[in-house]
Amino acid sequence: MRYRQLTTGTLALGVILLIDVLRVWLPGIITIFGQAASTPAELMGAFALGWFVLALGAPAVVRRVGARPVTVAAAVLLAVARLALTATPGGRTQLWLATAGLLAGLVWLVGVAADTDRPVPGLALGFAVNAALHAVLDTVDLVWRGDWLAWLLSSVAVVLFLLGTAQPSTRADVVTGTGGARAWLLAGPALLLAGMVALSPALARTGMSYLVAGDGVARSPLFGLAPVPVAVAGFLCTALTRPPRGWSRVYGPVALLAGAVLFALDRGDLLIPAVLLAAVGLGACLALTDDASRPDTEARRPGGEAGGHGTEPGRADSDSTDDMRSGARRGYAVAAGMLVFALGAVGYYSAYDLGYPNAAVPVVVAGLVAVVAFAARPAVHRLPGPFPPLRAAAAVTALALLAPVLADEVPVASNRDGPPERLTVVAYNIRMGFGLDGRLDLNGLTEAVDRQRPDVVLLSEVDRAWLLNGGHDTLDLLADRLGMPYVFGPAADPVWGDAVLSRWPVSDPRTLPLPAVGAPTGAQALAVTLDLGDGIRTAVVSTHLQPPPGRGPVVQARAVADFATRYAAGRPLVVAGDLNTEPGDEAFEQFTNAGLVDALAAARPLPTSPADDPRQQIDHIFVSPGLTASDPVAPRSTASDHLPVAVTLTLPPR
Repeated sequence: MRYRQLTTGTLALGVILLIDVLRVWLPGIITIFGQAASTPAELMGAFALGWFVLALGAPAVVRRVGARPVTVAAAVLLAVARLALTATPGGRTQLWLATAGLLAGLVWLVGVAADTDRPVPGLALGFAVNAALHAVLDTVDLVWRGDWLAWLLSSVAVVLFLLGTAQPSTRADVVTGTGGARAWLLAGPALLLAGMVALSPALARTGMSYLVAGDGVARSPLFGLAPVPVAVAGFLCTALTRPPRGWSRVYGPVALLAGAVLFALDRGDLLIPAVLLAAVGLGACLALTDDASRPDTEARRPGGEAGGHGTEPGRADSDSTDDMRSGARRGYAVAAGMLVFALGAVGYYSAYDLGYPNAAVPVVVAGLVAVVAFAARPAVHRLPGPFPPLRAAAAVTALALLAPVLADEVPVASNRDGPPERLTVVAYNIRMGFGLDGRLDLNGLTEAVDRQRPDVVLLSEVDRAWLLNGGHDTLDLLADRLGMPYVFGPAADPVWGDAVLSRWPVSDPRTLPLPAVGAPTGAQALAVTLDLGDGIRTAVVSTHLQPPPGRGPVVQARAVADFATRYAAGRPLVVAGDLNTEPGDEAFEQFTNAGLVDALAAARPLPTSPADDPRQQIDHIFVSPGLTASDPVAPRSTASDHLPVAVTLTLPPR
């Protein structure tokens, strides 16, 4: 079968655009449809799954109307939605545009599948280019940037995609065989594993941050994106080269399963081997399904290069019917595979709202990919030598190599000016970086914090790689903008938790997992010591309490207060974060009973949530009696669903 470069390039571009749309649509379910966490998780899950179930009807439409008109119409809608998302100001308009783009992308995939029996090169290049570009852009999507460069690159991608879709089909482009269903079935599961583990730049950088000291606490890494080009190169090399025969083919499924298991163990020090193993294994599994098992297809089709004019009419009609049936099978396969993507994403991330174990989800999805790949028949016909996409693979790897070179590295904190007399502390629940309008608002978060001229920043709801939230490393992005190194304490898993950013060197970081007491999302307390010079040290504890349903976080508050006072051991102490308790509540009194002082008392009432109409006082700063608090404030901002709280602390006389 002739290799079709136009089909491959167009498929890769479409995959890139679809992933861009998904990175807007997925967080929109939480931040826009979810109405600031007031919408039941079951309803959000039903909303997400419904569109993928609806797409199961697309193969029937393709069979009735024809693949080409459906593909062209869906491609136009996908392209328009992708560009419109860059311009939309957020809100429900953004959510429905992303939903329209998602549905158009799913229908487009079904239409392409009907006419393409060899999708692996296009899918692999699409996944890899998107990952490389995401790394070069420091994990901030073009959709969220909105500057002239973002518009230029987005427009070029859209134009090339539409031109490729609109090109008249040549003989080599339209010829298809009866295979390809297995590869199309794996498109959705592969997309999930690539976004969660194998080709996630944010996860790679987070993994590097755990390797700095190896004590289970993450720190600002140097060359944090260095694993990305290795993962991209390993994925492309295994996906686009001839797989081995016999039982040696098992290396790909085994590597993928090993990477998924390491990821599921929820250990930060295992994230890098998880990424690299999953990347190599996923590429190898896709290669095993690269079905070219009917080399004589062109010879048997009317107009084919070998004897097409002599083909019998009855035989031509039979071949056409076979192709229609195989096209329908591929269409249903890709629609079912994308439904697996949705089920896996919803099943994994809704666990943090509903409270069931989710570690098995990536392993089960990897097992599905491994079984389908290993059960595929070895292709009996391969192009001699390397595929043409291997030249593109080298270019993609070179693009990925730019990421660690271009990435901003956070400067090292310094105390060369000697001990300060005062410290300004800011505590902020940043809601994964998304503002009330549902858009990623790193600039808004940075402005809200930076205008307080902080010395120490304590962050809650820090997301560093969740595919559900777009796969950004929000912590590293904010640290770069603020020019402050960070220490990160994992809570729900190694990429979700709390952080401390400081202009002063920190030492002796420790974390304490807090009792769940029925709350589904994990909670922890992160303690660090600020080294202010001349032997002066101050203890800082960042936490985010998660109350059980219908009750206050009393047990967690008591655990944090005990942990913090023991850790401080008589030194000045600051405890702050989203504590989900009001002044006067039993959980609030756990801190005052431990001898701590409400640093925001002079400004009470000081509501902080919701940000656009604050009514609840649930974000707090507590200090030891030796610290004198002044200028407490909750500056207005809609860059999160909470307001930040800030206070200036005068240190005890030396």
